Parts: sequence; C-alpha cells; structure tokens
Amino acid sequence: MNDTASLNLAKQLIAQASVTPDDKNCQQILAERLQNIGFTVEEMHFGNTKNIWARRGGSAPVLCFAGHTDVVPAGPAELWHSPPFEPAERDGRLFGRGAADMKTSIACFVTACERFVAANPNHAGSIALLITSDEEGDAFDGTTKVVDTLKARGERIDYCIVGEPTAVNVLGDTIKNGRRGSLSGNLTVKGKQGHIAYPHLAVNPVHTFAPALAELAATEWDAGNEYFPPTGFQISNINGGTGATNVIPGTLNVKFNFRFSTESTEEGLKQRVHAVLDKHGVDYGLEWMCSGQPFLTEAGKLTDTARRAIAEVCGVEAELSTSGGTSDGRFIKAVADELIELGPSNATIHQINENVLLEDIPKLSAVYERMMADLLHSESA
Repeated sequence: MNDTASLNLAKQLIAQASVTPDDKNCQQILAERLQNIGFTVEEMHFGNTKNIWARRGGSAPVLCFAGHTDVVPAGPAELWHSPPFEPAERDGRLFGRGAADMKTSIACFVTACERFVAANPNHAGSIALLITSDEEGDAFDGTTKVVDTLKARGERIDYCIVGEPTAVNVLGDTIKNGRRGSLSGNLTVKGKQGHIAYPHLAVNPVHTFAPALAELAATEWDAGNEYFPPTGFQISNINGGTGATNVIPGTLNVKFNFRFSTESTEEGLKQRVHAVLDKHGVDYGLEWMCSGQPFLTEAGKLTDTARRAIAEVCGVEAELSTSGGTSDGRFIKAVADELIELGPSNATIHQINENVLLEDIPKLSAVYERMMADLLHSESA
C-alpha cells in the first residue's frame, strides 16, 4: 500500500518540537491543508494552549477526528538513536517523539480527509477535526474548553474517532470504546506527636488509620460490567514520621486513587470512603480531585464500522477494550453520541526511541477513510 502523503505529513509534524503545551507550527500546518479542501478552521486559544476546530459541511451526521499535537518531553537526547525531533526511518519503522502518540494518527486523519473529499466533494453530513496542544499536560485549556464552546453553541458530534495509540500486538487489534474514571484522594490523618516510650501521651495516626485502610483495601466497590472490570482502589503513596525512630508521628499522609467503572459514581465513592473513615473514628482531612469521569460507547454503529474497516484493510478482528489511563475522550463524550479511540501501536509511547511501523501508516489512513465512506454516504453533485 503506497501512501507517501501520510508519511511525509507525519514527519513534518514530528519535526516540530511541540512539547506540551507548545504547539510550535503543527496546527498551522494542519489548518492550511484542511482549508485547501474546504474546511472552515476556527482557532480557539485559551491561555498558553492552542486548539483548532475545523469543519467541512453544515449538516448531520458529524464525524469528528480528535487528537493532540503536543508531546511529552523527549528525555535525554543522547539516549535516542537519532535526534527525537528529527524523524528517521530505519528497520522498517518511523522514529521520533510523537510518532506513536499521536502525530502519525493526526497525519492519517488529514490525508484520509484529503482523499475522501477529492472522491466525494458533495459528501453527506460533516467532517470535523478537534485538535489541541494540551492533552499531555494539565488539560485545563485544551479539549475541555473547546467542548464547552461547542456546548454553548449547541453543536453536537454524532461519531468521534480519537487517534490515541490503541494497538497492542498488531494494528487494529484493539478499539477503545470507553475509559474508566480517575478519582484521587489526598488524605491527612491527624494524630499527636510524642515520644515512642510514652504512647499514652500521644496519638499514633498510623495505628488509627490501619483498620480503616484494611477495610478500604478489602472493599468490593462494584462488580464491573461487560465492558469494565470492577472499580479498583489503590494506595499510591503513604508517608508519616520525622525520620527518628523514637518519635510517634503527628500526621500521616495517604494518597490513593480509584479507577472506576460506569457502575460507580464519583459522589458515591466519596461518600463510601468518608463513611469508612468515620466508622473507625479517624481524625482526618481529605482533598479530592477527579481528573476524568468514566465513559462508554456500547457496541453499535461506530464500533461496527471500525471493525469492518479494520478487517478489510488490516485483516484483523478488533476487540473492544476500556483498559488504560484517561484520554480527552472523557471531555468529548459530553457532546458526542458515539466515541472510540483507534490508532497505532502503544508499545513505545512516552519512551526513548518512540516509533511506529512504516507499513502501519498507510493502513491507518485507509481505515479512517473507509470509516468516512461508511458513515458519510456520498451524494451526487
């Protein structure tokens, strides 16, 4: 399969050292190509974050491709076999920071659109691209702000394809049709510092918290469902003490996280944690942060279309999965009826010598194009 356009655009994007949230010139490159094929491109910049909302067409259904031009820092350049922001081909792979996560996907979005529009200039519905430069960072001024703008204007998305890397072994083997929510707690257990030889004059917060911790760790928060594993509770950090061996600490700090399914809610989990702590008489302060709600697209038209395109192009039977961390899909789902994540291999993301298989690049672009053909039936001129 010959597709030099996708490869060349991926290289052009990788050459931009767009470490989050600095977009460099990525979105300008994309905007110019999209405008050339009839897209209206809106710049939606908030703070130091650049976003674009590009759309071609004014009717439903709306098919949106979503992604991010920002990348994580490259790390020590001397550990790379070639400079991280100088795309290189070797051993059948394209190397460079962002090759997998996720500049190749964005390149494939654009080239798929170019071919589809050339063949179907009067296609039904609308094609859109939502691109941010703040996915790898705080994500405060990126996709979430664009979604807020779309909500305020009453714009909705029928089908959304997020180009995050999803393949485990071969391109197309995995489609993400949902993600778990992420709820973190920063717990301070209060005690009274004192000499370890006089425990009656002190209150050890480690001891007072221990029974509550045992119950929290043993609790079944939910049983999950056909798409999600059960909600999990994990301690990520626990710290107390002065460093001396003869001092009872005055406080204990505990950081924990829930990765929760659609069978649980943020408020429900908070209430249950507080109930356990109160039950055991723990004196505490607790700060919460929810970085993403769970979302799910049940098997249906979008997942079926993706599976069919993958089978035709890659000869692979795709599986649906909700594993992994969070993505901007958590924001977009608020305005999207159906949403999936579909992209290249995730084997080297955020690593030194990040790369994608060269042979996967034209296949991925072809998958996106076939999905457009299925979801936006062409109309005659």
